[in-house]
Amino acid sequence: MNPDKRIIIDGLTERLNKSPFLIVIDYTTVTVPEFTGLRASLDACGAQCHVAKNNFMRTALVDAGLPDIGEHLNGQTAFITGTADVAAAAKVVNTFNKASKKADYKVAIVDGAVMSAAQIRQIGDLPSRDVLLATLLGTINGAGSALARVIQAYVDKENGTSAE
Repeated sequence: MNPDKRIIIDGLTERLNKSPFLIVIDYTTVTVPEFTGLRASLDACGAQCHVAKNNFMRTALVDAGLPDIGEHLNGQTAFITGTADVAAAAKVVNTFNKASKKADYKVAIVDGAVMSAAQIRQIGDLPSRDVLLATLLGTINGAGSALARVIQAYVDKENGTSAE
């Protein structure tokens, strides 16, 4: 293999190894200014969008030990990786796609599992991580408060006092 090609593939492999996810999108109808805006939005959430030859990415996926998604690597394909939350990156792509009707998902790999376009779109539709954590904490807090009220009612009953 040509040493220059090997350098590119090694760079892609390194990105794949550092990222917990890979989102593959079709950017056929996206203009250069739109693509620049998408890249800036992804960068703001800790993700990067790269364009590489599909054959190079196929080789990098094998080198990284990731599942074979070669059937989806055709046409104008962009690759999104990152070190942060996959949901944030998917949310950016969802927002971009709703506004422009361009850059639709092809496939994704999240923590080594292949996900369909519909599945990664659903991840992007989830509330943000902060909202999900707040909801979880509210649920835990509500259960704890209810338990405390039951215990207090029992103690009051045993002591002959009543909250009435």
